[in-house]
Amino acid sequence: MGIRLGGALLAAAMLLAGLPARAADPITIGFGMALTGGLAPNGKAALLAMQVWEEEINAKGGLLGRPVKLVYYDDQSNPANVPAIYTKLLDVDKVDLVVSGYATNMVAPAIPVIIQHNRTFLGLLGLDANAEFHYPNYFSISPTGGPHPKQSFSKGFFEVAMAQNPKPKTLAIVGADAEFPHNAMDGARELAKEAGLKVVYDRTYPPSTADFSPIVRSIQAANPDLVFVASYPPDTVGMIRAASEIGLKTKLFGGGMVGLQATAIKTQMGKLLNGIVDYDFWLPVGSYATPQALDFLKRYQAKAASAGVDQLGFYLPPFAYSDMQVLQQAVEGTKGLDQQKLAEYMRSHTFHTVAGDIKFGENGEWTEARVLEVQFQGVKDSDVEQFKDPKVEVVLWPQSLKNGEVKYPYTDARH
Repeated sequence: MGIRLGGALLAAAMLLAGLPARAADPITIGFGMALTGGLAPNGKAALLAMQVWEEEINAKGGLLGRPVKLVYYDDQSNPANVPAIYTKLLDVDKVDLVVSGYATNMVAPAIPVIIQHNRTFLGLLGLDANAEFHYPNYFSISPTGGPHPKQSFSKGFFEVAMAQNPKPKTLAIVGADAEFPHNAMDGARELAKEAGLKVVYDRTYPPSTADFSPIVRSIQAANPDLVFVASYPPDTVGMIRAASEIGLKTKLFGGGMVGLQATAIKTQMGKLLNGIVDYDFWLPVGSYATPQALDFLKRYQAKAASAGVDQLGFYLPPFAYSDMQVLQQAVEGTKGLDQQKLAEYMRSHTFHTVAGDIKFGENGEWTEARVLEVQFQGVKDSDVEQFKDPKVEVVLWPQSLKNGEVKYPYTDARH
């Protein structure tokens, strides 16, 4: 009897496996995310933004009449964990759709797995992550873009620098030995060449570096006019502390420091931020502060405290939410989950998101870059209030959003 029943159940299971998905079956969206490790302050904020979207879309009846479910794993801010996570998502969990986790270092190692499975893939804040793969079904959710994405990341830094009188002549370039810093430093070298700057220091350090004093001393010995740093949050903090302790003398300092956009790090660093010129991707200024963007931030901020994530959510959340909006619009536009149709739709349409209108061009990058260059001025202490309406983050570039003048040189501006 047991054997017969077992056989009947097996036959029934096999029959059901061949049936199409029921309307109630969720559409699953899989990804890895930095929920621990050095990238976690930004990764956890990104996850909350995606969960806000998930909750809202399900309240409206889901996608294609089916609920949506996010399936995610902690990549621990470690690129080595990424391939296994995406293999599991695709081969074991069999998710319907995949997007990347946060940051170039996590986007790039996922792409070979995605190519192998022939999936459409959205990368979250990857700096020219598709440069080596040229995978046609990759699409970047990052305001670095245009014909030269690597250069677009630091263009504002060099535009601000070369507008000074007298013009700077020498440059130091430094960054971690990892995917994102390499790409950022490549872009900086190209722009330095165009500007006629002499590179007097150009080195990487191991990502595990804890003491940055010897690095800052070496940079100071080269006496550069400009110091461009391509760093992730832990080394950003270490570099700034070392520059403060040693008394780094230079005209412009910053450029590619990830972490200074996160509220927790801003409040941790306080006055040490003053004078630093760095990139940013989103602030509630000018044309960025649309009613839709501000409305999203209100919903995000209402949940941020209890979730223990970035209180303001200016940096990554608008892009993580836009990531989901692009996916939603493509699924609704194609009325299905066919990977090739989704990719063709993404290539041929403009997407309306809280981060502005997005159109994808070559290599899946935005057709037009939208990177800000800001300088921290008048930061008083670790009070979060000063960062809410970011008067202490003066937009220096682009011209259309400029709301103040650079304090120059850094040696004077930091006091």
